[in-house]
Amino acid sequence: MPKLAANLSTLFTELDFLERFAAARAAGFRYVEYQFPYAAPADDLARRARDAGVQVVLHNLPAGDASKGERGLACLPGREAHFREGVERAIAYAKAVGCPRLNCLAGLAPADARHFDTLAANVRYAARRLGEVGIQLVLEPINTRSVPGFFLTGSRQAIDVLNAAGEGNAFLQYDVFHMQIMEGDLAATLERLLARIAHVQIADVPDRHEPGSGEINFDFLLAHLDRIGYAGWVGCEYNPRGDTLKGLTWAKPYL
Repeated sequence: MPKLAANLSTLFTELDFLERFAAARAAGFRYVEYQFPYAAPADDLARRARDAGVQVVLHNLPAGDASKGERGLACLPGREAHFREGVERAIAYAKAVGCPRLNCLAGLAPADARHFDTLAANVRYAARRLGEVGIQLVLEPINTRSVPGFFLTGSRQAIDVLNAAGEGNAFLQYDVFHMQIMEGDLAATLERLLARIAHVQIADVPDRHEPGSGEINFDFLLAHLDRIGYAGWVGCEYNPRGDTLKGLTWAKPYL
């Protein structure tokens, strides 16, 4: 049975962010994740998660200045100091809520050796630093239809970066939505890379809505994750077509 985590950045957006912890638990979720928690005090997040009785299982490292269009810092030469500051900030938030893993976003850049080397070096640094405090690092490829110009766009490229970083505490975050768009062959890729994957996220294609709204067979795919022995969390990072609760009918067998 997959361990579903509600992504509070995309689900229950009818409510203020801090109210979404309790809403997720009332809907049947025992686990939550979110993208960027940094607008709220870490202690407030910890209290809301504790009061709701949910475990936070993932959030992102800071991704730079969104007002300037930044979508990650990890592949950008010259931004290493800012990246490392972000690692420390993310650690503080993760420790406050007991979050066991942090996601690294590469950023926008041309696909060249200079950016690859910078990304590998930053992944190496972050994996070592997070390992010191018992937190896992994951690295996420993202599709270029949703985020044009994103540097890291496929599972093979991500594995190349992880191999170059050479750290046992760095893993792949496999987002089904992004990877269906960029490469397809989801079931075989999940099975082949199972030992390298530490977190899975789901949304249907083409419009990033709930499972059952598009082209992916999630009944098959979620059962496949069980068959191959995936024991991690499955983050529900999709944009509901309407009311979040009404759109959760697909999830009832798993909650």
